[in-house]
Amino acid sequence: MKASLASALAWTAAAGPAGWAAFVGLYVLACVALLPGSVLTLGAGAAFGLWRGFFLVSVGSTLGAWASFMTGRHLLRGWVSRRLENIPAFAAVAGAVGHEGWKVVLLTRLSPVLPFSLLNYAYGLTSVGAGEYTLASWIGMMPGTFLFVYLGAAAGEAARAGAGARARTPAEWALYAAGLVATAVAAWLVGHTAKRALSAKVPKNQKEG
Repeated sequence: MKASLASALAWTAAAGPAGWAAFVGLYVLACVALLPGSVLTLGAGAAFGLWRGFFLVSVGSTLGAWASFMTGRHLLRGWVSRRLENIPAFAAVAGAVGHEGWKVVLLTRLSPVLPFSLLNYAYGLTSVGAGEYTLASWIGMMPGTFLFVYLGAAAGEAARAGAGARARTPAEWALYAAGLVATAVAAWLVGHTAKRALSAKVPKNQKEG
């Protein structure tokens, strides 16, 4: 499985724009199929590098979140409702969305309270509009996306150096490591702040209910 995924990512990286489009399509399918996107996000960093990988994952995850949202709202509403009826945290978040709308979507993306793939479907049951949901999701997913793509890009650089590509100098590796630490710290701070803000918007008794 890992070898097949690595081969697919290598092809998308070598195929130019067609490969980039294929990667975005694969990411959308993974979201709709409730598959974790973390492997694809890390793989994008290794295959495409930091900035192109970040762009492609950002597009793919946002389109995937929108597709799952629309599926949950229109095609699988009953199934999603049954799946979530025994998850008190979702009831609390859904209630908060009714009062705060896109703000809660943004906060849960910055500091997830439910699994990403299921949350995409779950928001389809709420009153939030598709446009504001998509925009809030895109912005809120950026810090985590950047961190995971950065990790993948660092791993890809190390693998290429081990395979005989030009080795980076110690100073370059130090700069890369410093950037990774800074990105991780920034993502943690954003997530921690979002968690506190979300707790203020979702009453404690609702979350425990």
